[in-house]
Parts: sequence; C-alpha cells; structure tokens
Amino acid sequence: MPLSNPLARFFRSPVVAYPQSPQFAGGRFRNIHPRPAQGPQPGAKVMWDFFFNKPRNSEPAAPLPVQPLTRAQLEVAPERSLYRIGHSTLLMKLRGGWWITDPVFAERASPLAFFGPKRFHAPPIALAELPPLRGVLLSHDHYDHLDRATVRILAAKTDLFICTLGVGDRLVAWGVPAAKVQQYDWWQGTQVDGLRFTATPAQHFSGRSLRDGNHTLWASWVIEDLESTQPLRIFFSGDGGYFDGFRQIGRQFGPFDVTLMETGAYNEHWPYVHMHPAQTVQAHQDLGGKWLLPIHNGTFNLAMHAWWDPFERVVDLAEAQAIAVATPLMGERLDLAAPHTGERWWRALVPVEEGEPRTA
Repeated sequence: MPLSNPLARFFRSPVVAYPQSPQFAGGRFRNIHPRPAQGPQPGAKVMWDFFFNKPRNSEPAAPLPVQPLTRAQLEVAPERSLYRIGHSTLLMKLRGGWWITDPVFAERASPLAFFGPKRFHAPPIALAELPPLRGVLLSHDHYDHLDRATVRILAAKTDLFICTLGVGDRLVAWGVPAAKVQQYDWWQGTQVDGLRFTATPAQHFSGRSLRDGNHTLWASWVIEDLESTQPLRIFFSGDGGYFDGFRQIGRQFGPFDVTLMETGAYNEHWPYVHMHPAQTVQAHQDLGGKWLLPIHNGTFNLAMHAWWDPFERVVDLAEAQAIAVATPLMGERLDLAAPHTGERWWRALVPVEEGEPRTA
C-alpha cells in the first residue's frame, strides 16, 4: 500500500486517511462489530484504580526467571526456532531469516520514561545483540506493542517492516526508510522468501495520544511457510477481544500448527478489546490450532488481575479440553515444528496464600 507524503516523517503523530479501506469511516478505523452500547465501560474509578490502586499481586514479588540468550546461540539456532523476549515480542527463525513481532525493549510501556507499566524482567537478550532481522511484524501501535526507541534502533538492522495501514506512516515519520515499510489492510499481505504474511481482522483499537485514537489500523497476522516440504502455519493474535472473526480466519487459513494468543491484561470492564482466558482457548479452537502459546503476559502490569493468573487459568482450561499448551520461559527455545509443554515456572513465585496450595 502507498505510504504518506515524506513530509509526514516530521510530524510526531501522522494522520493519513485511507478511504479505500472498508474498515475506514468518518476519519477513523473501526471494528467489524460496534462496541456494545450496554456493555461494561471503564469509568473514572476504574481508571484511577488502574493507575494508582492496583492489587499487590498484579506484580511479582521477586524477579521472574529468564533464560539468557546470546547472539552466538542465535547464530547456530535451528530453523523454526521461537524465543519469547517478553509480552508480545517473539523472535522466530523462519526460512533462514529472523523475524520479530511487536518489538518492545523499553523499560516501560508508556510514552513517559518515569511513569507507566514497568517491566517485570529484562529482555533475555539486549537489543544491540540481536542478529540482522529479515523483518519486523507489527499488529498495532499501542505502547506495549510498538516502541519508538526500539524501532529506530532496529531500522538499521532490519530489511522489512510489515504492518497495518497508518502504522507504516508512523514508522516513516520516525525515520524508518519508506522503502523498508509495507503496510496492509485486513485480508491483504505479502510474500517474502517463501513465507506468506496476511493481515487478518482483530477486535481492538489504536492510538498513542488523546488525539489520534483509531487513526491507524490493528490486526492479527497469519504466517505461512508453504514452500517447505513440511508446511507451517502460525497465527499471531496481536491484541483483541473475542469475536466470530476467529472462525472465519480458521476456515480460510487453518488449521494452525501454533497459535500465539493474547492471554493477559483482561478485565470485566473491557471484554470487547481483550480476551479472558476461556475466550483465548475458544479462539484457539476456532482457528483449528494444534499448539497454543499464551502471550501478552508476564512482562508488564496492564490489568488488575494477579500477574500469574493468565498462565494458570489458560493452562488449566486448555488441559481440561486436551489442548496442547506451551509455556516456555522468557528466552527459552521453542521448536515450532515440535513444541514442548514447558514447566509451570510461575508457580515457584506464587505465595501459597494467593490461592490453592501449589506444587511444581
């Protein structure tokens, strides 16, 4: 898709109209299903509690275990390796190239360096130690998914930035060369080195300030390696609430070998834009997923629930339905061709008084 005028790079928050997109109306992007008028809405008290009165267990009392990752390890990593870097940042080796999703290496998921959700753990590898990247894949422009400082550093070592409408204009405004940026509407995409990337619908929203809400598009992504003797299909959820679009994506692209699914930062007041664990499991089933890897958790304090709740609940719900779940440590290698279950590593950090007695 065409990018905005090069002058847009001098503006902090470029606003570009995309009237050709079915998702664009009235100057903003929109979801397939409108937000329910009678649904729960976060009021002033909810927002006050979110910023200033979170429960103590919404953050771990001790540092999370992280498996350090080195450039040397990555240089000899087998094909189809995946590493969780944190939150929704995943590093994958596909067809000989390195790809990273929603890269955030910042200390905080915030426009401010001194305020906002702070990391529970350092990334398992330093940003400067990452190998040259074939591409960056972006789901939307929220601060916990798109970090300006990270992007500007990665621009020098990345061949391609694949993203959604409007997000590409933002990247160019930040100084990423326009020739490296490709942006797409839902159901559009590109092929790179035998991999096919397709932007698919999600039910969410966008924006980085009080004035640019929904000026850029959000999406989930389908990643397919169809030229290999062993085809591989991966679904990356980005952010979003549960909706019937998962069934449509599953019918069109599934079944998926691995689904990388949002499971975290949920609340009764915003079910429209973030899934609860039971909905994550249902979405995985709608997609025809084989292995479920819960993401969007374990790095930032973005909700009122206990930090470990997403892991515990989604694993229990999935196991009750005989769904294979992978829970690698941050920095631990996962073989996308043959995933392993992993340990319930978070339990060692959960006080017994927080719930039922736990064993490793």
